[in-house]
Amino acid sequence: MPKFAANLTMMFNEAPFPARFGAASKAGFKAVEFLFPYEYQPQEVARWLKESGLESVLINLPPGDWAAGERGLAALPGREGEFRAGVRTGLEYARALGTPSLHAMAGLIPAGADLERHRQVYIANLRYAAKEVARENRTLLIEPINTRDMPGYFLNTQGEAHAICEEVNEPNLKVQMDLYHVQIAEGDLAVKLRRYLPGVGHIQIASVPERNEPDDGEVNYLYLFRLLDELGYQGWVGCEYRPRAGTEDGLGWLKAT
Repeated sequence: MPKFAANLTMMFNEAPFPARFGAASKAGFKAVEFLFPYEYQPQEVARWLKESGLESVLINLPPGDWAAGERGLAALPGREGEFRAGVRTGLEYARALGTPSLHAMAGLIPAGADLERHRQVYIANLRYAAKEVARENRTLLIEPINTRDMPGYFLNTQGEAHAICEEVNEPNLKVQMDLYHVQIAEGDLAVKLRRYLPGVGHIQIASVPERNEPDDGEVNYLYLFRLLDELGYQGWVGCEYRPRAGTEDGLGWLKAT
């Protein structure tokens, strides 16, 4: 079975963020991921990791003004300076936390925008960020997100994401394959895994359509977990889902794998 990392942005919300590390460890997780640690000092987060014996496997770069609805900067013309500053900040945290992978969100694109212009900005920003991240032997990730959950998001399908990686042509740029988003945007999960896994740097899961524990809904995750083993996937699988009730009450699926 794959290795599972708890997503502390969505799981263990019964407790304040600092207490979620210990809760995840007590529940049996060995690793965690979370979206944005930036409201805390890196040394604080590093201490919570150390005290709980957990590994940090993924964080996002600063996304712009999240509270105002922004969802990343990488494909936004005119925001290049802010994006580069975010790369520096993300690396500061990754360094303190020992995090190997950073996700650069593309951003929301207005209707009628010049998509080619956004694409070229995206390519240039990713090329810059991948080189900076590579200096510290880390991986840069991009993630296609379905337009039902995030209308207007620049990157939506696996094919688009892998084509971007090919054009950027930096070996440490990989795709974050969230099977929840893949199922909603395009489906055909097993075929997508077989086709694209060599270019995938991280996988995430949640039930479809509710985005709850991966033990219900239209996706057969036990089959996909066996497929990941068959394909030799060695990375982490992030549990980026919203628990139906209490987080620990919903972990029966984990004990059964």
